[in-house]
Amino acid sequence: MEEGKAYSPCGELSVWGAGCLPVLRPFEKLSQVVSLRICAEPPLFWVPQRRPLIITAWVFERVVLFLAGVFAHLEMLEARACEAATKKEETERQEEKLARLKARVEELRLQRDELQAKVDLQQKRQLGKEGVASAPAQPSAQAVLEWKIRSVEAMLQVFYLTGISGKLTKLGVCFCISTAYEGTYLDSYYLDLLTKPEVQIHRHSVPVFIPLGQIAKKYLQTDIRRFLSVLSDHLNAYAGRRYQADQLQEHFSDQIEGTLQRNSLCNLLVFNYNVLSKRKTFLFNVRLLYGDLCCSLPTEVVISCTPDAPASLAETAAAHSDLFRRVALHKAFRSFSSAEENMDGAP
Repeated sequence: MEEGKAYSPCGELSVWGAGCLPVLRPFEKLSQVVSLRICAEPPLFWVPQRRPLIITAWVFERVVLFLAGVFAHLEMLEARACEAATKKEETERQEEKLARLKARVEELRLQRDELQAKVDLQQKRQLGKEGVASAPAQPSAQAVLEWKIRSVEAMLQVFYLTGISGKLTKLGVCFCISTAYEGTYLDSYYLDLLTKPEVQIHRHSVPVFIPLGQIAKKYLQTDIRRFLSVLSDHLNAYAGRRYQADQLQEHFSDQIEGTLQRNSLCNLLVFNYNVLSKRKTFLFNVRLLYGDLCCSLPTEVVISCTPDAPASLAETAAAHSDLFRRVALHKAFRSFSSAEENMDGAP
């Protein structure tokens, strides 16, 4: 190469004039200074070396593509972080709302008990006055019946605050027990009671597997408030268990292997689901037993895995078992899915 000349990356010969040359010190020869170009663009910078350095457009394109991939990955991580933060905020809001509703329910129950105590006290005083005015003998059957009717009327308004409402009928009173689970209203059941000559069940829409007869035998004649409260607990627990199973089948059917088996009372659930471990899928078999029929969470959880599963899955099974006992079934599976997504997104 002649002094004062250099070849550009595109192969063209560039000749520098005296006015466009950079300061040559400490270089003694013009051939020691090479201009780096991309095609026919002006020189980008000067690199001192003995031989011309050629950077092709192909190399530059690869660098740009690499940087674009890095930026795209960073954007994906940022989107995942935003989505996780949004889900966390929504969960916290729901938990706060649920806590407020639970506190409100407890407050209303206390008010109900106070009102009922006042009603009972007034009725006893009224009966005492009537007994003194008429005779010291026992109250008549008609007086007792009227007292029961007044008691029922007073309870209708009180029970309305806890999901139990009712209205008087020609033969007695008809109650409506509404069920809900975690703020979601579910089914309503009706109970028609006769008050003459004694309180008894005339007709109802309570499922046959709910122990209505046992509850009525224990509480109906002695404490109707307790009777309705216990019956409501049974119905709400049943509705909650059924709701969890339905949510599991609806939203996590891709993780369930086969059919979810359950009995009519939904106090026994058996199903299989897939678990990802070290990029391999293993099958967990689950048996949930709800020993307390007034509770929507299982009292016994048994999880088993296939014989070829690694020993590390035993810890996973124990963690899943503990979660099934503490949170709703569909929420537990939502936690499993979030954990697997975090593992997949980890470098």
